[in-house]
Parts: sequence; structure tokens; C-alpha cells
Amino acid sequence: MRGNEGPERRFSAIVEAKIDTTLLEGIAASAFLTDVDGADDVLADLFKDDRPADICARIDALRAEQHAGLGLVPAPADRLAALRAELAAQQLDGFLVPLADEHQGEFIARRSQRLAWLTGFGGSAGMAIVLAEKAAIFVDGRYTLQVRDQVDTDAFVPVALAEISPQQWLRDNLPEGARLGFDPWLHTSAGVARLRVACTEAGAELAPVGQNPVDAVWEDQPPAPLGPVMFLTDTQAGISSGEKRRQFSRGLEEAQCAASVLSAPDSIAWLLNIRGSDVPNTPLALGYAVVYRSGDVDWFIDTRKIRDSIRQNLDSGISIFPPTEFADRLALLGKSDGAVLVDPASAPEWIRLTLEAAGAALSAGTDLCALPKARKNSAEISGTRAAHIRDGAALTTFLAWLSDAGPKGGVTEISAADYLYECRRRDSRFRGLSFDTISGSGPNGAIVHYRVTPATDRTLDPGDVYLVDSGAQYLDGTTDVTRTVFIDDGKGASAEAKDRNTRVLKGHIAVATARFPEGTHGSQIDALARLALWEAGLDYDHGTGHGVGSYLGVHEGPQRISKQGGGVPMEPGMILSNEPGYYKEGAYGIRIENLVVVSEAASDKDAERSMLEFETITLAPIDRNLIDRNLLTDTERAWLDSYHVRVRETLSPLVDESVRAWLATATAPI
Repeated sequence: MRGNEGPERRFSAIVEAKIDTTLLEGIAASAFLTDVDGADDVLADLFKDDRPADICARIDALRAEQHAGLGLVPAPADRLAALRAELAAQQLDGFLVPLADEHQGEFIARRSQRLAWLTGFGGSAGMAIVLAEKAAIFVDGRYTLQVRDQVDTDAFVPVALAEISPQQWLRDNLPEGARLGFDPWLHTSAGVARLRVACTEAGAELAPVGQNPVDAVWEDQPPAPLGPVMFLTDTQAGISSGEKRRQFSRGLEEAQCAASVLSAPDSIAWLLNIRGSDVPNTPLALGYAVVYRSGDVDWFIDTRKIRDSIRQNLDSGISIFPPTEFADRLALLGKSDGAVLVDPASAPEWIRLTLEAAGAALSAGTDLCALPKARKNSAEISGTRAAHIRDGAALTTFLAWLSDAGPKGGVTEISAADYLYECRRRDSRFRGLSFDTISGSGPNGAIVHYRVTPATDRTLDPGDVYLVDSGAQYLDGTTDVTRTVFIDDGKGASAEAKDRNTRVLKGHIAVATARFPEGTHGSQIDALARLALWEAGLDYDHGTGHGVGSYLGVHEGPQRISKQGGGVPMEPGMILSNEPGYYKEGAYGIRIENLVVVSEAASDKDAERSMLEFETITLAPIDRNLIDRNLLTDTERAWLDSYHVRVRETLSPLVDESVRAWLATATAPI
């Protein structure tokens, strides 16, 4: 793909071709992958240029330059000083810096990494509060150690969210009469309401800002991402955008609303049957949409992301406008008859403020795409099954390699994750990871959402318990799978590790084999996963299952399996993870995760209610070296053996001879 020319010649060719440099920089700021099948064709179409390898080289170089400013740990002290000077200029006594973008997404573009730029913190969740004389950074239990390694704790005091909430901290630290600024694009209406109560109780004002003061002082802030958009055919999506919009229209009629404003890119992607490449790990095109009761949609997106071939596939009910016209369209909604539906849990406060200022009648309600998107149709399920088979072959190739290379020494957490990436990248439908691989050996595996860095990279030593939680985005589905592996030392795993792993496996099997009546919530299923651990006085502190999208978000609501409750009842077509675990701090972590699809159970003539069950779609061997077969019942052993037969028969034709031989042993009867 790259060609043999040197970088100077490639750059010269780009200059001669008069490439749109702003588009080039925007693609570099996106998550568009230049090393996957089809990348050359997309770039050649976008730039009308027959030298895509040159363009790829320049994108890669620009991407490295943009990333450099975010890689400093801890962040330079002058950044905080510059921010405080800007706050004073804006007559603010403090400012909120969340790890969020204008769409409240799980994964965000580099331009939106304001918290990382200001503090050096590289976790996936957090927020800083900066006052004139003090500052705090709030993290959950996953990052209590990481935050101290990455952040200057003299400048930002780490605060554990489990102990003190931002609201409580504001009550205790915000001076009376202070003006605390916030960017209304980066907070939901529901979140702002909670913060406003805390400020009022402190005798202070929560004030929206017109310009984010971090952006004002971030001199080399990357540009907005311009990841190319792709179109899903009706065959790929299973249902046309027109039918989805008619369904949405019926929802607006039931809610007695004239229109709805969508700010969640995954909802827009599902509704319009498009995918993008603006942010890491999830194929999203950042933008906004107004959906009318007629089923027509006004889509606000930078048109440079949209190739002519994509535009031609959009039907006449979808109108494209630049983002600069979004505010004006919201103002028009304020002058029209009928209420406007907005989800306060996902929409930025800016949308509510703009509609309210325009005089719109607001109706708070759930995003009408959320539940239909969760109910996968037959085409989506078929595609997901196919993606999981190919993904299983890639993971099995990795596990076979690890069984040989791991005991020899020299394999590290990073090199293992890199090899697994390469195994997946060979697939022509691969479009990136669905999240950063969790590759944790020994004590690092006990950190539930561990992210390996060069500073924490650990060698996989013989005798270690190694946890690898990974997944990928394919054009036909999204995967997420965890396997826990014993690195052979010739002696075998400890009795304790085998006991804990087997109890986790028992919980996994209990969920996989569950039958339950329609209307059952995930909170009712969650206990099944924990019972074997509870019997030994053990537990784990995360949910048992989350929803998963169809070539969309690896974490998708509203379905979930969790003892905290919430979510919605299980429905056919929903995809969830089944991932009980156990974590011994400072020693090892264990998790066994497969994805499952909710299906209608086979009818029973004596059944009084309609029943549902789970179909396991992830295919990869479960390490038999960490199983105490005596702890399993006959039924559980039969399930494991049957699952391994399915794994072996399905994957053997897709792997090479040496992997096939290893797989036969790995899936032998327990």
C-alpha cells in the first residue's frame, strides 16, 4: 500500500497534486485506518487522486504530530496556569473539564481530549474541577492508581468518585458568590441539573460559557475529525433507512411530538444506515440530526466527509446541511407548532438552552432509536454470527501462538496485544478494534479495566494467569471476548486459581443456559452468574453483561445484566456480553466472556408463558488448564464439551494445520 518512494518524494507529490490540506489534517485527526482493505479506494475517491499511498503516508505523519501534544505525562504546569489566566479574563472563578465530547460518546476524538491535555490523565472516564487556588481530578475505582502515575498531584488532587462526588466537592470548596463555568456542549441536561443544585447550595452560580477556555489556550489543538462516511446497503442493514424513519415517526406520534433532535452519533448511524470513522473503536460520523414526524431528516454534518457515491445512496427524505446551520434550525423549531423531543440523559445542555431560548415546547424522553437499535434484525444477527466465526479463528490463532511462545519467556503484555491485533487485521472486513485491548498478566490482570502502557508493560512469566479482553469492528459485526489463560510452567496452576476460575465458569454457564420468561430484566439474571462465587464468599464489582451493537458501539444500551438494576427487559434480537469474573488484588484476574443473542426458547407443551434463552455466538476455546473438573456438575461438563466441539468443528477449517492440531487438544473433552 505504501509504495517504495521516500517521504520527501511522497510529500512532493501531494503538493504537486494540490491536495486539500484541511481535509488531510481532518482525516489525520480522525480514526480512519490507512492500513485496512479498501482504504486506498476511499482516499482516491475523496481526493480525486490516483496516488492514495502518498496520501496515506502524509496522514500517518500528520497523525503522529497531532498525537505528540497529548502524550506528555504529567501535563506541563504552564497549561494549568494558562487556563487560570483565561478564566480570569472570562470573569470565571472556576471551570469544569470533563472527559467528554459534544455528543457524550464513550470514545472521543483527539480534539476533545481536553482532560488529557490539561492533566496528562489517560483513562477513559474522569473530570477535573479547576478553581483559582485549587483543582481536583475525579476518577472511579479503575483509575485510582493510574491517576497518581500520570497527573501532578500537587496541581490536581485526586478524588475517588466512590467517596466524594463532584457535587459534594463543589459544596465544600466553591466560594460563595463564585461563577463556575461549564461548556454546555460537554454536559448533558441531566448532569447540569445535578451540578446546578450543588452550586446553588454553595451560594454560587453555574454559568455556561460561549467559548471553552481550554480550547482558547490549547494552541496546537487538533482539528475536528473528518473521517470518511460509508453507506450500509439495505442487505447489510437488514432494514432500510426509510422503514426505520417510518418507525421513528410512529414513535413521535405516540409521544405527541412534531420533531426530535438527535445528538448521539450511534443513533444517527443506525437511523440513516451509515457508518463513519471520526472516533476510535466505534464507526461513528459525528453530527446532529432533526427528525420530523413526516419521517424526513435534516442531517448536520461536515460535507467533506461524504463522498459523491455515498450522497447518491441517501434517499430524498434525508437532507444534508453544514453544522453551522444547526443553531438556526433549532431556532426554527421554536417557532413551529408541536413539541420537540430531546433525551436529557444523552443530549448536550446546549441543545436544551438553544431550544428554550427559541421558545420551543420541550418534551423530555428517551432516544427513540435506542430500543429498536438494540433489537437486532435477522441480517444483523447473521452478520454478527459470521464476524464472530472469523474473529474466533483469529483469537484461536493467537491462543495457539501464546501457548508456545508464552512459556518460553519474552512475550509482554504489549507484544501479546500487538500480535492479537495482527491476527485480526488479516481479515478483509476488519475495521479496527472495538476497544483498546486489555492485556493483563498476573497482578495487572486484577485491574478490571487495565490499559497497558510502556511504563506498566509486564512480561508473561511461566506460572502467570493472563487475562486478555479484546474485540474488533468488522463490516458485518462487533466482537468482544475475554479469555483467561495459564502460562504453562510445567507444574500447573494453583488449586486456588483453578477453584476461582471454575466458579467463574460455572456462573458463565448458568447465564449461557438460562431460560427465562418474557419481561425478565438483566438484574434478575445477574445472580445466576454470581452464585458459585457467593457460595465461597466471593464476588466481583462490575456488571455481568452489557449490550453490544451491530458494527456499532461495543457498549450499547439500554439492555444490560447487572445487580445494580436498570436497563430494560430482555427481548429477542438483543446482543449482550456474558462476563462474570474474579479479581485477587496484587495476584491475578479472571474473566470469561462470550457474547450471546436473546432468542425465543423452543416451545414446551406444558409451558404457561413464552420463554426466552441465550444463544452463544462467540467461538474460542476456554482454557482447560484452569478448570477443576470436580467442581463442575455433569450438566456443566456436558455444556463445556458441547461448546468445545462446536468451536473445533466451526473454526478448524479456518486455521492453518499447526493451529488446527493445537485446537484439537485445547477442545478435548474435560
